[in-house]
Amino acid sequence: MKLCAVQLAALRGDLAGNLRRHLYCIEQAARAGAQLVVFPELSLSGYEPALAQALAQTADSVWLEPVQMLCDQLGVSVALGLPLQAASGVQIGMPILRPAKPALVYAKQRLHADEMDFFTAGDNQLVFTAGELRVAPAICYESMFLEHAMQAREDGAEVYLVSVAKSAKGIGEGFAHYPAVASRLSMPVLLANCVGPADTFIGAGCSAAWDSQGRLLAALDEHSEGLLMLDTSSASAAVIALPELPDGR
Repeated sequence: MKLCAVQLAALRGDLAGNLRRHLYCIEQAARAGAQLVVFPELSLSGYEPALAQALAQTADSVWLEPVQMLCDQLGVSVALGLPLQAASGVQIGMPILRPAKPALVYAKQRLHADEMDFFTAGDNQLVFTAGELRVAPAICYESMFLEHAMQAREDGAEVYLVSVAKSAKGIGEGFAHYPAVASRLSMPVLLANCVGPADTFIGAGCSAAWDSQGRLLAALDEHSEGLLMLDTSSASAAVIALPELPDGR
């Protein structure tokens, strides 16, 4: 099965512009054979905690309808990032849209201290089926705690799908942590990070894939937008450039 991590620069608070860029990336990933596509943390709004309250959507938001239509058309599942309204407040959400199936919703369970003034934590682990694989999503900070991945593995996950918004420091820490997760749990890890300005930092890219022995298969660079394709059947990965990515206007 082929999975795709999208490395993307978000347009700050621009849902319409970011949606157009998401649709383009999904089309390109599907053309390359992807059955599951994952975007960085809060990809549809940009990682902008101070804007989250104003930009928060419900899980059935009209902004997700074009993505669902494309999933149905192309037969691909998509995990993207969006601030979501919940009874407890605004959550760092990951809607997971699947062809001809109801959408799933995952919310970040462990918040970084800087996020606690803007978000409330989710409280449910999720493992879902994509193609022939059982997949567990993880959102940034929580993915740095081994117990999150261990619980996913206990719940039957076969791939750890990590969606982040990390600076150079955070990516350095991740590149030390994720191979250990993969090798200890015998579970491939696919990482999607953003590039460009986000909140008070610069997204450092380096989206990557590790096999079940913790070996780095491929990684994007620290500044380019692009796709990283992980083929779980051959334990291989490849980078695909996006030279014609729309500017969002």
